[in-house]
Amino acid sequence: MKKLKSVIKLVRPWHYLKNGLVWLPLFFGKKIFDLPMLVTVAAGFFAFSFSASSIYVINDLMDAESDRKSETKRKRPIASGEISVKEAAVTAAVLLILTAVCCAFTRWKGIGWLLTYLVLNVGYSIKLKHIPIIDVTILASGFLIRMLYGSAITGISVSFWLSMTVIAVSFYMGLGKRRNELKKNGKNAAELRGVLKYYNSAFLDKFMYTCMGLAITFYALWSGADETVERLGTDMQIWTVPLVILLAMKYSLSIEVNESGDPMEVIMGDKILICCGAVYAVILFAILYVRI
Repeated sequence: MKKLKSVIKLVRPWHYLKNGLVWLPLFFGKKIFDLPMLVTVAAGFFAFSFSASSIYVINDLMDAESDRKSETKRKRPIASGEISVKEAAVTAAVLLILTAVCCAFTRWKGIGWLLTYLVLNVGYSIKLKHIPIIDVTILASGFLIRMLYGSAITGISVSFWLSMTVIAVSFYMGLGKRRNELKKNGKNAAELRGVLKYYNSAFLDKFMYTCMGLAITFYALWSGADETVERLGTDMQIWTVPLVILLAMKYSLSIEVNESGDPMEVIMGDKILICCGAVYAVILFAILYVRI
C-alpha cells in the first residue's frame, strides 16, 4: 500500500486538471452531448494524462540529486528513495504504453501534437529548463498543445483569440511559478533551480501581470468576436468577462500566499477560487447549452 501511494505521488494525478483543456474544443463546439465524440475526447484526455505523468517521472529522475537539496522536493518519491530508479523507469514505460493504447481509441488523431509535447518536455527535463525564457515558454506551450490536441482529435477548430487567451494565461501562471520559487528560496534559489539565477522579482512581476492583462483582453476579444457569436449562437458570453476578471484577481491574491506558485497547488488549495471557477463554468454551460 505504501508503494502504491508513492507511485501515485510520483505520477501526480492531481495535475490532470490541466488536461481539461483537451475538452475545450468539444465544449465550445457545442458537442458535449455527442456520445462518439465524448468517448474520443475521454480517450484523448487519458492519453495526454498518461503521457504527462511519464514526463513527471522522467523529470524527477533527472532532478533527483537537486531535489534532495530542497526542503520540499526532497520528499518526492525518487529523491527520498521511496521509489528506485529502476521502478521509476518501469513506471514511465508503462505510462507510455497506456498512452499508446488510449491513442488507438482516438484512431491516432492528433498524435503529432502529443509527440510534440513529449519531445519538448523531454528536452525541458534534459537541458532546456536551464535556459531563461525558453523554460517558461515550454511550460506555457504545454497548455496550448493540450487544447490543439483536443481540436485535432475532434476536428473542431479553435479561434485565434481563444488560442491567444490560453497562451497569455499560461505565461502568467508560468512566470508566477518562477517568481514564487525565487521569493521562497531567496539567495539559495539558483542552487535549487539553476535558471533562477537569470531572473529577478521585478522582471517576473512585470511580465506576469502584463500577461494577465493580455489574457483578459484576449478573452474579451474572443467573447465578442462575430465568429464566436455565430458559432455559439448567442452574444451572451461577453457578459462572462467580469467573472474572468474576478477569477484573475482571486488567483493573483492566492498566489501571493502560496509559496511554490504551482498553478495546481494554488487552485486546489483555495476553496473560494474553486467555487468561483465552478460558478463561471455553470454560467458558461447555461449560456451555451440552456440558452439563457
